[in-house]
Amino acid sequence: MAERVKPCTVCHGQADRVGRDAYYPRIAGKPEGYLFNQLRDFRDGRRYYRPMMLLLANVSDEYLREMAAYFSGLRQPYPPPEQVISSPTEIRQAQKLVQQGDATRDIPACIECHGKQLMGTAPFIPGLLGLPRIYIAAQFGAWKNGGVMRGQESNCMSDIARQLTIEETNVVAAWLAAQPVPENAGPADALPPKMAQRCGSIVQRSADR
Repeated sequence: MAERVKPCTVCHGQADRVGRDAYYPRIAGKPEGYLFNQLRDFRDGRRYYRPMMLLLANVSDEYLREMAAYFSGLRQPYPPPEQVISSPTEIRQAQKLVQQGDATRDIPACIECHGKQLMGTAPFIPGLLGLPRIYIAAQFGAWKNGGVMRGQESNCMSDIARQLTIEETNVVAAWLAAQPVPENAGPADALPPKMAQRCGSIVQRSADR
C-alpha cells in the first residue's frame, strides 16, 4: 500500500504544506471513516479540487477504504505548537467556545464533537490540534460560505460556523494552533447522543460504508 499511495504522499507528506494553488494537510493518523468520507466526496464531486477528482475518478469504494485504513494507521510526529500572540481576553473567549460553547446561539463546545482532548472522534470526526492557525481559520470560512461541501442544504458544521463571527473564528483558530498535541493521544470512541443526532448526516454517511 505504501507504494500504491505514493501519488498521495507527493502532496500529503509528514507535515502540512502550502503549494502554489492549495493547502495540503497531513492525513496520517486521522480517523479512518473521516478519511474515507473525504476521499469519496472528492471522487463524487461533493468536495471540489480538480487534481483530487482526477486522481480518484475511477477508484472503487473498497480501494478508498484501504487507502483510508492505511493513512489512519500511520503514526508520525506532530509539529510543535505555533507561537501565537493572543491577549488574555482572546484566550478566555477561545477557551469558552472550545470547552463550553454558547448555548444562547445553539453553538456546542468544540470538545463535544472533537473529543475532550480535541483529537477527534472515531470514526469520522477529525482532530483539531497540530494544525496551523491559517488552515483552521480558512476551514471555518469554507464551512460558513459553503466551500467545503457541495449539494448539501444543511450540515452541522456549516450551521455552527455561520453562528460564529470572524473575530471568534480567528481567536479559536489561534488558540487551537498554540496548543501542544497530548502525548499518546487518540480520538474519542463515540459522539455524545445529542451530537450524533444533530450531525446525523455525517453519522449516516459513515454508516453507509
